[in-house]
Amino acid sequence: MEKKITVLPGDGIGPEVVAAAIRVLKVVAKKYNHDFQLAYAAIGGAAIDQFQDPLPEETIETCKQSDAILLGAVGGPKWDNNPAELRPEKGLLRIRKVFDLYANLRPVKAFPSLLDASPLKREVAENVDLMIVRELTGGIYFGEKKRSETEASDLNIYNREEIERIVDNAFELARVRRGRLCSVDKANVLETSRLWRQIVEEKKEHYSDVTVEHNLVDSVAMKLITNPGHYDVVVTDNMFGDILSDEASVITGSLGVLPSASIRSDSFGLYEPVHGSAPEIAGQQIANPAATILSVAMMLHYSFGLQEEAAEIERAVNAVFEDGHYTADLVKDGGIALSTDEWTDKVIAEIDTNFVADSIMESYI
Repeated sequence: MEKKITVLPGDGIGPEVVAAAIRVLKVVAKKYNHDFQLAYAAIGGAAIDQFQDPLPEETIETCKQSDAILLGAVGGPKWDNNPAELRPEKGLLRIRKVFDLYANLRPVKAFPSLLDASPLKREVAENVDLMIVRELTGGIYFGEKKRSETEASDLNIYNREEIERIVDNAFELARVRRGRLCSVDKANVLETSRLWRQIVEEKKEHYSDVTVEHNLVDSVAMKLITNPGHYDVVVTDNMFGDILSDEASVITGSLGVLPSASIRSDSFGLYEPVHGSAPEIAGQQIANPAATILSVAMMLHYSFGLQEEAAEIERAVNAVFEDGHYTADLVKDGGIALSTDEWTDKVIAEIDTNFVADSIMESYI
């Protein structure tokens, strides 16, 4: 298979974890005889520094010529005082909108070997395997914004088409998982949520094999901590999904192990770790690359249809954890933390038994 991938390293630890993931991708490509052509471009703070634009036209054009996008992270205090249009996060919002990446998929699955790192009790966290489906290109983040000296407003707008397509996506995912869908809203007070709930009710008539429940967002926020194993697929709007997916991320014990995908109907997608740019640890080789490596696995699965290759990466990551190898964010008392590159070496060795860390060539960088 031949595919083109645009790589956007971004800011902070982004370049480090992306470099690690690319090393893994190249090993998988060699093992399974694929040709993944890589093109690098700028986004976020790095793009502001170079182009005075968080998402330059050059980056957009490069992405248009690709089959998928791999992103590191954007942002950092360096740009906190910039005008609104020159904030790194604007690049992320714009790329979602430009490419209509309306469906954000965030799997949250407990790793048995990491349960002691979870803030939840082992018996609460051990059976977690859920997928949060977040609408990504509508709602309050993209609505008209107004501000004066005495008041401010953010308009929350959803139309039927925007809700229908994300709900269909969630139903289809539930069908191939455990057949349960929880739709999250605030229908007791918000008109957008009432439309959302109405459409879910209409859609469920076409998915008789999926069990549907409606929950208010505050109720789900509590249940994600007290009984997260209850959920299979959770679908919700942009803002609620942003908050709930970050809440759910702590179940695993570290943001460093959670991947995500932002896709559209033709399988084109942007893949990135859930964690931020963590500029305070950038350049120290202590960042956890697992989330970015697993994001590559999601890219192989959802954009390229390479399920075996995706499963191989997931197996390798889990095996390294099971063998007791951790980065600094997960190391246990008395344990030794591996560097970003050392931990990546372990994953590559699981995939390629002929891999020797001391013989890494320039082509892996």
